[in-house]
Amino acid sequence: MPLVPLPLSDPGSPDLSSPRAFLRWLGRAQRRGRLLAVLWSTLELGAMAALPVAVGRGVQAVVDRNTRALLAAGLLALLLSAVQTAMTVLLHRQVVWNWIQAASQIRQLVARQASALGGGLGRRIATGEIVAVSSGDVEKIGWYVELTARLYGAVLAWLGVSTVVLWRQPGLGLAVLLGVPVLAAAVWPLLGPFERRYDEQRALGGKASELAADTVAGLRVLRGIGGEELFLNRYRAASQRVRAAAVRAARTWAVMQAQEVLLPGLFVVGVTWYGARLALDGSIGVGELIAVYGATAFLAAPLRVIGEAAHAWSVARVSAGRAVKVLSLAREDGPEDGAEPAREAGAELLRRADRSDLHDPVSGLTARAGRLTAVVCGDPDAAGELAARLGGRPVPAEGQRPHPSVRLGGVELDGVPLAAARAAVLVHDKEPVLLSGTLAELFDVPRSGRVAPAEALAAARAQDALDALVDGSPECAGDPMAARITERGRSLSGGQRQRLALARSLVADPPVLVLDEPTSAVDAHTESRIAAGLSALRSGRTTVVFATSPLLLDRADTVLLLQHGRVAAAGTHRELMTGEPRYRAVVTRDEGPPGAPEPAGMTAAAGPGPAGGAP
Repeated sequence: MPLVPLPLSDPGSPDLSSPRAFLRWLGRAQRRGRLLAVLWSTLELGAMAALPVAVGRGVQAVVDRNTRALLAAGLLALLLSAVQTAMTVLLHRQVVWNWIQAASQIRQLVARQASALGGGLGRRIATGEIVAVSSGDVEKIGWYVELTARLYGAVLAWLGVSTVVLWRQPGLGLAVLLGVPVLAAAVWPLLGPFERRYDEQRALGGKASELAADTVAGLRVLRGIGGEELFLNRYRAASQRVRAAAVRAARTWAVMQAQEVLLPGLFVVGVTWYGARLALDGSIGVGELIAVYGATAFLAAPLRVIGEAAHAWSVARVSAGRAVKVLSLAREDGPEDGAEPAREAGAELLRRADRSDLHDPVSGLTARAGRLTAVVCGDPDAAGELAARLGGRPVPAEGQRPHPSVRLGGVELDGVPLAAARAAVLVHDKEPVLLSGTLAELFDVPRSGRVAPAEALAAARAQDALDALVDGSPECAGDPMAARITERGRSLSGGQRQRLALARSLVADPPVLVLDEPTSAVDAHTESRIAAGLSALRSGRTTVVFATSPLLLDRADTVLLLQHGRVAAAGTHRELMTGEPRYRAVVTRDEGPPGAPEPAGMTAAAGPGPAGGAP
């Protein structure tokens, strides 16, 4: 079965009520592939179980000096061997297909979830946890999905062998029929301890991955302050805890594997001894004894599959719990995207988005249509949360209650489909990501067509970034749009990455653009030129900039000061610098002499300032 359908056009809507429900849903999504795998597995194991019968008949034919029976037995053995070989190939292809299909489906679900949650994802769950779910957990769940098909095949083959032996030799058949479930059940007492130890290992591994991701992200800063050794020691300690947990889990798994070998071996020895007694008594012939031995020895294969399935179930349930945790994260309650009222509200929002005011009832912030509004907030985290909220349907932090919806032209952004909200309001994150690919692919985003990439790059003053990309991509033949960007733009400086990301947002040219500290990584001269380019390019479009730089603030039509989550003052940059000490303290970072009283209005009870903050 080819993998042409991957990636799936729609990964589906999983059942997230519990890890078991999620695994059942995933199994139903793989129904056709699993049925084929069960069929091939049953035929493979059936041919394997029947092969000793052909051998036994051949031996009995030699004892009886029956040439015709010997030839028939040889042909039967050849046919069974061919069937087993063909079924092994088909089974392997199918189970690998099932594994890849399930893993791809989960990865698409996680990617869709990350896309829907946007920047709010990092506030709800650690980056290392996302990485672990998308890699190790996906593989474990895929393994379980493909193994269940082989498990069903093994059970069907065991029932078939038991039926045949029970018909020929009731005593042996009863032993085979009852012995396998007893042996399979012997492993279950170890599943609980193994699952707990694997869960511990998985949790510690996620924390280690999170620590590694944080370390890599801040590597330049660590080198600047000489902190590499400190973080190396922390990661070494974390990895040792993971190693110790893995060893504890491996010990339990080793005991389970030892059971899979020892108990079936003892079972085969016991059944063979009983069959040999029957042969000595003349109850069965030598050929039939060989057939019984072969059929009994064959049962070791289903038992191995059952033991492997028990292991797969243990790790898959833990991994499914982690996946469900990620996939269950949600934005603030919004409408169903397919609901007709929501679609109509979204269409109306897009029709008048470019001439509508953006208002946040929580903070009292209002960005007037067609104007450049700057927001000054002394708390970067609070600024980031407000910027995310302005985009509609933010992801609330753990334990945080949902806020009232932001309104654009009186329409609640949380009341329209997420796609419509994002088309109307684009939020440019403080730390945007550059994906690998060409510069042309970077700018291949939904856009109005009003702003050309060259204009956006000029406004963002990204010429040095273009030169660096061209120098690093000899194959582009001097064409910057064909130059390749490495993963996360690691070949560029922080300021170059920031300006390319800003140019990408400017190319999109949304009706409302929210920028969170878009020039924090550039020097003052470049920042001044970017401020001029941004003001000119976004003229007549609604733009909100979170910043504390006087160079950007001086270009704004209106500046709003936020204190304790509320608009405390509004005006131009020069007006506020002259008449608002709280604003001056934030912008100039002058907190006054030690022990000086806090400026009036800095208390939590401070209300909105002048009329610029009211709708």
